Amino acid sequence: MSEAYWQSVMHTGKEVPPDRTLDESTVELVELLGSPNPRSREDVAYPLLTTWLSKGVYDDLLAGLGDGIVPGLRYGLGHDGDVSVIRRSYSALMLAEILGRDNNEHLMSARTVLEWGDLATSWYIREQDHRGWIPEQGWAHAIAHGADLLAALARSRHFGRLELTVLLDVIADRVLAPTAYVWRHGEDDRLAYAVMTLLHRNSLDPGIIEPWLARLGDGIRPPRTRGHLETEWPSPAAANTSAFLRALHLQLALGVQGRADLRSDAELFAEQPVHRADLLLAVLDQIRAESPWLYRPTSRALPVESGPRT
Repeated sequence: MSEAYWQSVMHTGKEVPPDRTLDESTVELVELLGSPNPRSREDVAYPLLTTWLSKGVYDDLLAGLGDGIVPGLRYGLGHDGDVSVIRRSYSALMLAEILGRDNNEHLMSARTVLEWGDLATSWYIREQDHRGWIPEQGWAHAIAHGADLLAALARSRHFGRLELTVLLDVIADRVLAPTAYVWRHGEDDRLAYAVMTLLHRNSLDPGIIEPWLARLGDGIRPPRTRGHLETEWPSPAAANTSAFLRALHLQLALGVQGRADLRSDAELFAEQPVHRADLLLAVLDQIRAESPWLYRPTSRALPVESGPRT
């Protein structure tokens, strides 16, 4: 159908069109999720699908809807710099919305959710295109949308200690992976928020979290050169890791809850992670170790000694 047709649907209450089947409308809107035209993708397809989802239109069809979207995660996977990233990224974002509906209404089986989790994590650690905003095409944002998808999986009642540990490792793999991109559009905050969601499950004790943090810390402390070339230090991956650790520290300090869409599964989550104080110190240790000449292990500021800061 033409863009004018879908714009008319948007302007008349976002109701399911009565002149065609739900299946026909859904297939077309899912296809538009991969459109390089941001008007079609962000102003029509995504808001219509999420509105119908929130109204329960897909409640009896939720697993089928997700199964139809999941293949988009593999579309053009491995490419970098072309429009295929939009299909992958918005497939992830829509899948997060579907999982959010299941988290609230308990509509899908554990088998379906776990299968989607395997496919989602496989895509996320292999995604090469980290662009946020693309001129003329709008948001790609695969890293941020993938973080939203992992957060939705972390909220799932079907994910226990083992699955949550896997998600944590996937986040570390994603943050540490070599890349040519420095994240500039809030990707570090979105990933930190996903980790906060994991922590609020209170299924992962410091014996798991602290070695994970140390692994991230190792990624920002390789031998540094004294040169001034942009390619020498920090590498994009090291810059991303550093930003992520700072975002996580801030969210822990502020008490960010990471549980925005929860209703019926609130019993799975604590108001704050039970080990929050220890985790704050553990994250701070990694941040401090990146520049030990600046971040002293003390509660008060002291003059910075002169000396090499390589």
